[in-house]
Amino acid sequence: MDSVRDLVAEAEARSALAPGATERFAGYALMSLPFSSGYVLGLRRFPVTSIGPGYTSVWLRTPADVWTIYTTVDATVSCPRYFGAALESTSVHRIEVEWTGERTFTVNIDDEVDLRWSVTLAATPMTRIMSRVASSLPARSWQSERFLSALGAVAGPSLRAGRIGMTGKTPNEQLFKASPRRMWIVDTSQASVRGEDLGAIEPLPRQTRLGDFWMPQRGIFMIGGAEFDPLAAGVVPPTTKAASRG
Repeated sequence: MDSVRDLVAEAEARSALAPGATERFAGYALMSLPFSSGYVLGLRRFPVTSIGPGYTSVWLRTPADVWTIYTTVDATVSCPRYFGAALESTSVHRIEVEWTGERTFTVNIDDEVDLRWSVTLAATPMTRIMSRVASSLPARSWQSERFLSALGAVAGPSLRAGRIGMTGKTPNEQLFKASPRRMWIVDTSQASVRGEDLGAIEPLPRQTRLGDFWMPQRGIFMIGGAEFDPLAAGVVPPTTKAASRG
């Protein structure tokens, strides 16, 4: 059985960006994880990017469908650069990701946010098949919007995760392409925010999304990368709903 911790350590030490003129990111992510309370959490850890320093971010959706992204670097060089138009707020914090076992890790955000999150991953026959296929694909496949759309259409039902968007437009109107090379599902998880327990992991009554990026109805952890093609090169988009309105 693969040690996800070892593969993540390798990604931390050796992640490299694919060649190209787009804005590129390499590392790992838990795409999204819905809870019975109506909360959704997501994690992005990109030790290497083409636009700034490596960073970690945590995505949080409340039961009222309000989105926040907490990040370790400025919003203009992290996830809110692309998803900010759908965010109520974003802010910079100390975020710690600690691998406590071969397939277990914790995420903690400083006392201001007070998020405590533990995750255990598992491999399934389908994640093994998809990881083998994805790892063997040539680089040109990840540049094809048609291929990525087809892959997302297959991956969602195969992983029992609802819709999965591998390409499309972000809320800030950039084209995105995801390139997961290895994947696992979340087996167990517990989380709390400011002392409030988020409940059991459970699909939402209605799947949520940010732009064309659908939040899977099942926790999917991936090692790989993502790229974004800015609508207007050199222009930093607004990074919250309020900024967009301004």
